[in-house]
Amino acid sequence: MPTITTSDGVEIFYKDWGSGRPIVFSHGWPLSSDDWDTQMMFFLAEGYRVVAHDRRGHGRSTQVADGHDMDHYAADLAAVVEHLDLSDAIHVGHSTGGGEVAHYLAQHGQDRAAKAVLISSVPPLMVKTDANPDGIPKDVFDGIQAQVATGRADFFRTFAEGPFYGYNREGAEPSEGVIANWWRQGMMGGAKAHYDGVVAFSQTDFTDDLRKITIPTLVLHGEDDQVVPYQNTGVLSAELLPNSTLKTYPGFPHGMPTTEAATINADLLEFFRS
Repeated sequence: MPTITTSDGVEIFYKDWGSGRPIVFSHGWPLSSDDWDTQMMFFLAEGYRVVAHDRRGHGRSTQVADGHDMDHYAADLAAVVEHLDLSDAIHVGHSTGGGEVAHYLAQHGQDRAAKAVLISSVPPLMVKTDANPDGIPKDVFDGIQAQVATGRADFFRTFAEGPFYGYNREGAEPSEGVIANWWRQGMMGGAKAHYDGVVAFSQTDFTDDLRKITIPTLVLHGEDDQVVPYQNTGVLSAELLPNSTLKTYPGFPHGMPTTEAATINADLLEFFRS
């Protein structure tokens, strides 16, 4: 398997397909680079070089006990970019991956990047605080951690067949294959990485990161996102980014890159070509 070894000894698995302008995909919690299969196949056919990695502790990367925070996530992404010598890259992040992209661009520079996309992403801050009164109460995330620690397999199944893809909505038509693939990806990763990752995606404040990102950035968010509510994330991120375009989708769920791939891929392609 293609891997790199980070400065702290973690093996990071990555995919690198095709040639042309690179698109670098950062996946959500608790998944893997496989969650981008639909996008990678689409953009490969459009003549792009597509790259995605499994975050440390996730998928096929090393299941280490520590380093499951945004600083390490961003550094690992930087290591992949540098190893592959990518330039003029477009960075696309979904959910937690959007936080990873924002932190990477702010902390490691934008010299190798041309554009960015944040899809259903966690910035600027998910958890409720005095400064973020419309956020989600911390005890919700504490509950997620408890389920990861004690009944991860059942929780992942319930999450995938419910709010992640909006399959709990009236009239929804759940796909058993999509649900099973989500569960498969989640169970490939390490429980400790997933447990710590809840803190990383919910309590990291990306406000200053977003203000530093000057490259054109597209913010896409579903208005029926039950996991990362769009008003307090996508809308606020677009306001903080100096060079942003916001597009929201009525009725689309958190996992819209999968369930609404035709629409999302077309909008991404338009942005990439613009």
